[in-house]
Amino acid sequence: MELSVVIALMNEEDNVIPLIGQIQIALQHLDYEIILVDDGSTDLTVERIKSVANDRVNLVVFTKNFGQTTALAAGIDYAKGKYIATMDGDLQNDPTDIPMMLEKLKQENWDVVAGRRANRQDGALLRKLPSKIANAIIRRMTGVYLKDYGCTLRVFRSHIAKNLGLYGELHRYIPVLIHMQGGRTTEVDVKHHARIHGSSKYGLGRTTKVVSDLFLMMFMQKYMQKPIHLFGLLGLLSFAVGGGINLYLLVLKLMGQDIWGRPLLILGITLLLAGIQFLFFGVMTELMIRIYYESQNKKTYLVREHFKGTEQVSLFGERVSV
Repeated sequence: MELSVVIALMNEEDNVIPLIGQIQIALQHLDYEIILVDDGSTDLTVERIKSVANDRVNLVVFTKNFGQTTALAAGIDYAKGKYIATMDGDLQNDPTDIPMMLEKLKQENWDVVAGRRANRQDGALLRKLPSKIANAIIRRMTGVYLKDYGCTLRVFRSHIAKNLGLYGELHRYIPVLIHMQGGRTTEVDVKHHARIHGSSKYGLGRTTKVVSDLFLMMFMQKYMQKPIHLFGLLGLLSFAVGGGINLYLLVLKLMGQDIWGRPLLILGITLLLAGIQFLFFGVMTELMIRIYYESQNKKTYLVREHFKGTEQVSLFGERVSV
């Protein structure tokens, strides 16, 4: 199997049949499969898929709504292709872009080719403006410079997609996760269509989730394997400032001044206690990270290539003479 197309769906009963038809036409010259993950639809989405399913269509039906990130992770788990493409199920992404993206990935040796909606067909105030602001913040905070983090249309090498570690709402930060693995990503302009059927599942309410996940991504990117460097620094700074304040107040006390009830005293004690807690939390987090890696035999590194003698051993275990 060359290509697996993974699509997360929720209440897209009017879109699924045209979507499957468009993919079949766009990929007719490729060896492909379509993996549709129904994320707890309450309409006729599942029934519509079953009515047109063939041997290239795989349907995974969740027992309830788990979220887009989980649906994409499940689809990637079921994928058998050497390459994996992801796209939305609302007909806004165009499957005719996939062959071009796949060819670029192969010819230029990228790990991921991400879509960039050059002429986005969404509302300017509620969709495009918040998206531009969010993209700018993510670029600034993570150092991963892509223009469009929100475009689901992407083509991956299979081993990259299957090692993303998608949890919670992290599908928005897939480019950052790839960067953390050392993956090589590029963007290309792709077509984008206005939604015709159904309604968007996203709105301004996702802002708090985006911001919360951004802090998580920053922690994972910089301190996942060394949390004591963050909490230890905070603890030492807090302890030092608190100690300095209390030492100053002790000198005043020895000079005969009354320090009881001063806000500065409360601040000094609070900072001392916070410093101790930060240091303790840093040590505990370090132990948890070690347990996470060692109990599951996980490695703290990823290997792109391995040469042994005159043979190159790829990530897939294939040996090629060089």
